[in-house]
Amino acid sequence: MNSATTMTDTPAGGIIGRWNRLADQLQGWISHNLIALAARIAIAAIFFLSARTKVEGLLSIKDSTFLLFEEEYKLPLLPPEFAAHMATYAEHLFPILLVLGFFTRLSALALLGMTATIQIFVYPDAWPTHLTWAVPMLYLIGRGGGAWTVDHPLGIK
Repeated sequence: MNSATTMTDTPAGGIIGRWNRLADQLQGWISHNLIALAARIAIAAIFFLSARTKVEGLLSIKDSTFLLFEEEYKLPLLPPEFAAHMATYAEHLFPILLVLGFFTRLSALALLGMTATIQIFVYPDAWPTHLTWAVPMLYLIGRGGGAWTVDHPLGIK
């Protein structure tokens, strides 16, 4: 037996070996499913709570919401009233779909599009906040919502 075989066949000892064993255990506990669930809930909370500030009751859009889209948001190419309706409904629908894990990738993509719109046209100096929103959405778009979703038993990737 040569020295190269001996080094690769024996588990690493010392602090590196203990660290590697701990990392293996953590990988089993903190899997993609848990990370995806946390990402889904985190992003859903941000957008859903924002949506709730725009309405009274279930889905009656406040006058202040229309004023916000007329005075502050000022999106190009979209009339403020239309933009207010679309944003408010999207901020309600896609977070619910994310929490359920139903059309997870599409929902995350839609909210990423909203985030890009906000970044480019509304608050261009808020990129650190928008980047923290984008990272979990990119993760969900790339990896999917995990096994703890409605998508999973339906075979939706």
